[in-house]
Amino acid sequence: MKVLKFLLVGIFFGIVLVKSEAVSWYRIYEMFRFQSFHMYGIIGTAVASGILFLQISKSRHIKSIKGADIFVPKKEDGFVRYIIGGMIFGLGWALVGTCPGPMYILLGTGVWSMIIVIAAAIIGTFIYGLIKNKLPH
Repeated sequence: MKVLKFLLVGIFFGIVLVKSEAVSWYRIYEMFRFQSFHMYGIIGTAVASGILFLQISKSRHIKSIKGADIFVPKKEDGFVRYIIGGMIFGLGWALVGTCPGPMYILLGTGVWSMIIVIAAAIIGTFIYGLIKNKLPH
């Protein structure tokens, strides 16, 4: 029964992304060429909503489903790694035309070339797992 909840939320999220054109390669292309505000509006709304809901949960001491306090731990390990990671993520996003979540949504909508992208993402994740202890974290 637990899996069904996550499946339904995933399907709903996929429908929202398709209907808002957030998975459209053309919209992403427009964003990276600074030709349209559409994607920046979607991303900005998501960031603003996240900040708002996190602040509300902090001020009202809202607890998680398991009864634990909701908090975001402080990051004390350099800002540079986030800049480099963000640049790598953005480069991959620009080259492929999608970020990790919508890859599966696009596959579900019939974009069969996403099989190659998903396979490459899985292989890349596996390689990272093999070499992560050798990387500067």
